Amino acid sequence: MARKRSPRGSGEQLADEILAAATELLIARGGSAGVSVRAVADRVGVTPPSIYLHFKDKEEMLDAVCARFFEQFDAVMTAESAGIDDIVERALAQGLAYVRFAIDNPVMFREAFARSTPTPTQTDQVLMTTAIQHFSETVAEAMELGLLPQREVTGMVLRLWSVAHGVADLMTAKPGLPWGDDLSVAEDVLRAAFSGFSQESVKSEPM
Repeated sequence: MARKRSPRGSGEQLADEILAAATELLIARGGSAGVSVRAVADRVGVTPPSIYLHFKDKEEMLDAVCARFFEQFDAVMTAESAGIDDIVERALAQGLAYVRFAIDNPVMFREAFARSTPTPTQTDQVLMTTAIQHFSETVAEAMELGLLPQREVTGMVLRLWSVAHGVADLMTAKPGLPWGDDLSVAEDVLRAAFSGFSQESVKSEPM
């Protein structure tokens, strides 16, 4: 059923409805190939030119959809790691939140990382200024405590993020494999990765 047309002058509300409709179609059709500006317009109950008033093309519209996905992930990650004083457990909670969010939203997860462009997109900017920024703060604190080697924070973030992303990618691509109850395999891998880098920090300390 088409959504009700937004009242005149409610451009922000219409943009929200467009993004909601595009998200629904993206998930229902399993990816961006099944999404078009016309299909989104039909779902919202407007004409295609109304879409172009907010987004120059399909790619910009889907980029905004993926950016919103990362905003939602940041809220979930922040909530799941809030109040955890132990820095290792906080980092683990953030990593597991990433894996769990990917499993709960496999189509959006794949789409968000399938969008490769030579210059940073809105999706990239949102990710780097929300979830990755918060994880960077955790990593920086771990470095200050001597739990991770003293090196450039972004480089360490990318190393740990690569581990979490690899686990999330495998678990969303092959959900039928025996991953264990309550993300036990993911937790073991993330703990091992953090421990490995932590051991590197110990080895680098002067004798």
